[in-house]
Amino acid sequence: MSDFLIAIGLVFVIEGLVFAAFPGAAKRAMLSVLETPEHLLRIVGIACAALGVVVIWLVRG
Repeated sequence: MSDFLIAIGLVFVIEGLVFAAFPGAAKRAMLSVLETPEHLLRIVGIACAALGVVVIWLVRG
């Protein structure tokens, strides 16, 4: 459970840094997401989740 909470914390840190360092780019990215078709967002989301599982599997062994 602590690994999960650390992962959630890291998500907040990374997102916070992106918004703090590049607020204009973050706003443009949000607008781009709104214009992207849902099926493409779903495919990208599944691919990212699968890549995350592979990375965790490789690191944790």
